[in-house]
Formats: sequence, C-alpha cells, structure tokens
Amino acid sequence: MKHLLITGFEPFGGENINPSWEAVRLLPDTIGDVALHKLQIPTLFGTAAQTVIDAAAELQPGAILCVGQAGSRSAVTPEYVGINLRHARIADNAGLQPQDEAIVPGGPAAYFATVPVRRMVAAVEAAGVPCTCSYSAGTFVCNELLYSLLHRFRDTDTMVGFIHVPYLPEQGSPSLTLEEMVRALTAAIAALWEE
Repeated sequence: MKHLLITGFEPFGGENINPSWEAVRLLPDTIGDVALHKLQIPTLFGTAAQTVIDAAAELQPGAILCVGQAGSRSAVTPEYVGINLRHARIADNAGLQPQDEAIVPGGPAAYFATVPVRRMVAAVEAAGVPCTCSYSAGTFVCNELLYSLLHRFRDTDTMVGFIHVPYLPEQGSPSLTLEEMVRALTAAIAALWEE
C-alpha cells in the first residue's frame, strides 16, 4: 500500500468555506492501492508548511499533495512550479501580510513539482473535469507551502505537488461543483504512481 498525505486549507479572506478542504474530506480513504491521510491546515504563513512537514515526519508518505482555492480560475490547475517569494495581496488568517520576502533566504528561485503534473492533468481531463497545468501558484500561502515542501523534500523519494481548485458555485463564478472537484482529485491521485 502506498501512502499519500493530502491537505486542504481552512477558509480565508472572509469566506466561510474553502473548497479545497471540502473536496479533500469527501475523498475515499483509499484509491486503488493508495491510502489517503487527510489533513486540514491553517491559512497561515509559516504554520501551514510546518504543519504538513510535521505530519509527513510521522507518516513518511510516498507523496504529499496539497490542495488550495484559486477563486479566479475556471478549471482544476495542478501547479508546475513553486517560487521563492511571499507577497500577500491580502492578510493571512493571523493578519500577516508579507511583502516581497524570500520564503527561504538564499534558496533557489524556484522548484519544479515532483509529482507527474502533465499526467495528472491528462487524467483529470479524461475524467471529464476542466483541467489545465498552471505555471504560477501565486505568492500567497499556497505557493509558500508548495515551495517549502519542495525545499524540504528535495533529493528524497517523497513526491510533492499542489493543485488549485476554483470556487464552489455558492462562492461565486467561475466555479466547479464539489462532485467535480472530488472526481478531479480522485483521478489525479490515481495517476500519481502510474507507469
């Protein structure tokens, strides 16, 4: 059995729901031969990444897949790259709003995701859900999380990836239904260890 640590965020920015966690919590406990370990994480600079790193230290998963909300997007978007920059348009849930700071001072400018991004995109599309590869995870907590995990797990066997999902219909437009998001994540997870 392979082990996947999959995370979704708490609501932020005045919202009372976050589709990333709503979709993650509805996933089955196993998909094929992959056991899912679900974790809700805070929308906080620094704390989000450390929460996942601590959980991974205990679990020792073969892959970590984090899911976040990107309200302006109309498709599910696996991220290809995390950049070494935190620059917040809005404050996180503790009121922090860093501007033009490095996530890891002296670290590489960017890391590429170590999950099979293009294979995941193809799998989600085949499942009938709009999906496209994204080359910018932004500069908020989602990007900080992706970059921090890629930095921590560089040169290890643990794959790291990030998927953004749109709003739910009740949050605004563009949007996807919760059922579509669950179907997308299921397909993406099933594609992680395909040959």
